[in-house]
Amino acid sequence: MPATETRSTQTSLEDRLGRWVRRYLHGFWGMFVLFVLKQGWACLFGGLLLGAILASHYLWSPDWPIHRYDALFIFALVTQALFLLCGLETRQEAMIILVFHLTGTAMEWFKVSAGSWAYPEPGFFKLMHVSLFSGFMYASVGSYMARVIRVFDMSFVPYPRFALSLTPALAIYANFFTHHFLPDLRWGLVLATLVLYGRCWIRYRIVGAHFWCLAAFVVGGDRQLSRLTLAMFGCFASEALKLVHSASLDALRKTAAGGFLLGHAFSWYDMAAYLAGIILMEFASATSRMKRRSRP
Repeated sequence: MPATETRSTQTSLEDRLGRWVRRYLHGFWGMFVLFVLKQGWACLFGGLLLGAILASHYLWSPDWPIHRYDALFIFALVTQALFLLCGLETRQEAMIILVFHLTGTAMEWFKVSAGSWAYPEPGFFKLMHVSLFSGFMYASVGSYMARVIRVFDMSFVPYPRFALSLTPALAIYANFFTHHFLPDLRWGLVLATLVLYGRCWIRYRIVGAHFWCLAAFVVGGDRQLSRLTLAMFGCFASEALKLVHSASLDALRKTAAGGFLLGHAFSWYDMAAYLAGIILMEFASATSRMKRRSRP
C-alpha cells in the first residue's frame, strides 16, 4: 500500500522503519499490526520509563553506590538525549516533555506537602522532598500525546475555539490543587469536557487511507477494522469497569445479576481471552467471506 498523498510527519528513521515493516505487512491484518506498532512507538518513552521503574523496584539493592531515584532520573535524561541524537524524537516533542516535566514536578511538590503521598527513598536529585525523576512520569504522558498526533498525522475537526478549550483545561489543573480545600469538581469537569469535545472528530492515518474516530470508535475507512476496534473497546471497557468501586456499585455486584454484568475482579487473563476470541471470530468471518467469493 503506498505511503501516500499527504506530507510525511515522520522522522527519517521512522520513515525507514515504516518502509521496512510495510514490506512484510499487507491487507487488513498488516494494517492492524501496523496500528499497534505505531501506538507502541508513540509511547516508547513512557514504556521505557515504566519498565525502568518496575525493574528497579524488584532488582535494586540499597548497597549499590547510586540511589534508585537518582538512577531513574539519570536514565530518563540519558534516554531523552539518545532519542534526540538518534532521531527518535523531534525538538518540539523534547520541549513538550520539558514543559510537562516542570509542571509535573510542581504538582508533585504540592501533593507531597499536602500529605497525599511521599518519596521515602533517599536520593541526591531531590528537591523539596520530591525526586526529580517524578516529573518524567508526567512528561511520558506528554511525550505520548505529542508523538501519537505526529505519527498518525492526526487532525481534529471541528476543534473548539482556543478560549473554550483553555477554560476547562485550567479548571482541571486548578481542581488538582483546590479539591484539598474545596469540593472536588472532577466529575463535573469530566462532563464539561465530554460536552465540549463531543462533536470533535479525530482524523488519522495508519498508512495510505485516512480514518475517522470519535471517542475511540472507528467509523471510517476499513469496515473490518471498525468492527474489530468496536469489539475490543467494548470488551476491554467491560473488564476495566471492574476497577471502578463505589458503595452503590459494590452493593450491586453482590446480587447475581449485578455480579454477572459488572464482574468482581480485574484480570489480565480475561483481557487476553477477549483479544483471542475477537481475533478468532474475525479470522473465521474472513475465511467465510473468502470461501463465498471463491464460489462460481
